[in-house]
This record gives sequence, C-alpha cells and structure tokens, in this order.
Amino acid sequence: MPKVLVLNGPNLNMLGIREPGVYGTVTLSGIEAALRDTAKRLSVDIEFYQSNQEGGLIDRIHQAYGNVDGIVINPGAYTHYSYALRDAISSVGLPTVEVHMSNIHKRESFRHVSVIAPVAVGQIAGMGAYSYELGLLALIQHLSS
Repeated sequence: MPKVLVLNGPNLNMLGIREPGVYGTVTLSGIEAALRDTAKRLSVDIEFYQSNQEGGLIDRIHQAYGNVDGIVINPGAYTHYSYALRDAISSVGLPTVEVHMSNIHKRESFRHVSVIAPVAVGQIAGMGAYSYELGLLALIQHLSS
C-alpha cells in the first residue's frame, strides 16, 4: 500500500475564511476528508501536515524520507521564493506533486514563478479543492509507472 504525505504551507489553515472569491469556501479539514475518501478508494495510506513556518515544513519533508512513497504539496506563498523548501524536496528524492487551488499563472506576476516546480514531477493549479485530488491521482499514477 503506497503511503503519501500531503503538506500544506502558510495560511492554508485559513481556507474557508481566506479570500473565498479566490479559494472558495471549503476548509482544509474538508479537503483532508475528501482526500481520505479518495485514498481509501485507491488503497493508499495518507497523512497530513500543515505549518505556517518554513522550518516545520522542511523538518516534515526530512522526516518523510524512508517513511513515505511520495508527497503532494501546496507550498502556499513559499512556492515563489523558498529555495530552502525546494532543496528539502530535492534532498529527499521523493516524487512530489505541487498543487494550487487557484491558477497561479493567471494571478499577480510574482505568483507566476514556482521555485518548487523544477523538483516536482508535476504541478496542478486552478482546479480549486479538486487540485488536491488530481495531485493525489497523478502521484499514484507516477508511482505505478
């Protein structure tokens, strides 16, 4: 049974409250519940972690080494400038899918660049909460091939 870690970066604990016109009204716990259902259907062991601190995310990525088969990550704002997060993903060598609820390429220009994308197997953006499910499906497909 594959094991997947789902990581969420800063401010994603505020989903459902934060900018509902951009992110919708679904909460992070709602996303996690939907992913648990999908994981169960796919026979995938899944765990979740959210932190507003870069170091917490980096520590969790390091802990994932040898303990999970892949990562689905929404790095939040760290997407655009956290070389430390990028290096942590690169250092553990785990297949990683980057997800974003909004289409980062249609937003402010500073959001168009992801420093995470070059070390990810792929990126899914703009599909709202469904981006997470698509990310999980893509990761499982990648692990199977």
